[in-house]
Amino acid sequence: EMGMKLKQITASLVAATLFASNPVFAQSGSKVSGDVIKIGVLTDLSSTYSDLAGPGAVIAAKMAIADFSKDGTVIGKKIELVSADHQNKADIAANKAREWYDKDGVDVIVELVSTNVALAVMEVAEQKNKITLVSGAASLPITNEKCTANNVHWTYDTYALSNGTGKAVVKQGKKNWYFITADYAFGAALEKDATSVVTANGGKVLGTSKHPFPNSDFSSYLLKAQASGADVVALANAGQDTINTVKQASEFGINKKQTVVPLLMFITDVHSLGLNAAQGMYLTEGFYWDKDDKTRAFAKRFILQHKRMPSMVQAGVYSSVLAYLNAVQKAGTDDTQAVMKALKSTNIDDGLFKGKIRADGKFEHDMYLLEVKKPSESKSPWDYYHVRAVIPAAEATQPLSLSRCKLVTNK
Repeated sequence: EMGMKLKQITASLVAATLFASNPVFAQSGSKVSGDVIKIGVLTDLSSTYSDLAGPGAVIAAKMAIADFSKDGTVIGKKIELVSADHQNKADIAANKAREWYDKDGVDVIVELVSTNVALAVMEVAEQKNKITLVSGAASLPITNEKCTANNVHWTYDTYALSNGTGKAVVKQGKKNWYFITADYAFGAALEKDATSVVTANGGKVLGTSKHPFPNSDFSSYLLKAQASGADVVALANAGQDTINTVKQASEFGINKKQTVVPLLMFITDVHSLGLNAAQGMYLTEGFYWDKDDKTRAFAKRFILQHKRMPSMVQAGVYSSVLAYLNAVQKAGTDDTQAVMKALKSTNIDDGLFKGKIRADGKFEHDMYLLEVKKPSESKSPWDYYHVRAVIPAAEATQPLSLSRCKLVTNK
């Protein structure tokens, strides 16, 4: 009798080991971890970037879930949404991600504004074999030397911003540049990418000032920029930092003699500044609410809930959550590898963004070169931009031949 029992126990142990080590068994045994599909929006809810990401990103994710499914399910399982504030701090973000992935059964974390946060959470996700979909962070390393197999960089990056705004301004004959740069990974990446575009197009960089992130007083940096005599005062910062720099540049009268160029500006920043202060500025975005009927329809629904038009980051969160749910549906499971495979093998066209996800995790789509309207040209609230050029996906994205991403083999 005892021997039989032992044999049975051994047999079931062997079966359990087989079951665990063979992903096909594991998948068919339980298609969905924790019996729920859980999406985490990890964003800046209270600080420098809360206007362009923040609460609006949470609303965008909720809209995507509602649009995907009337009853809030995918493959027969309930979709749940959680959100938290990372305060733009990498350690807070990494701890939250660990807790979500380990204890709370979160499958995917979206948004992740600010590069230091995105990179920290991507690393946790790679260790835990979970997914990250980055919409708010900008730096090229996210799909370049720091790329991971479980990540998609959704909305825009510093390569696109430089090849949009940077190239356009140099081509207008404004060749000498001075940078005012946020002193962290994003600022450094944006300055580096813009510098290569400026020099490749015959311009030169006369100097640079680095400011703490976040910051409120930009006078010392602006005075150095003024003294440099550069044609362009380029801002390699974002959100409230950009708003403060532009306002103070205007108080110093710098915009009378030099061209102030925000290398990353969002419609929410233009709204805060007002057209008087922002008019004539060039910027690059991946989404504009007033581009066509589909973007207008989405924006009208969004503004009802959020009282402001969607930024490209918020539109990107909507698009990434919708694509994620479609990929779960297609894969029939929330298994990370199966979902990533479905994401990377599907053309995306959701009315807001259109394109495909490359081997390096970059979602390649068109970008838009925009010019801020004069107050007299704006016909209605949030009617802020002239679309001056469409930057085709291939031009807006670093060529794979230059990639330093470990996932790219055809170098």
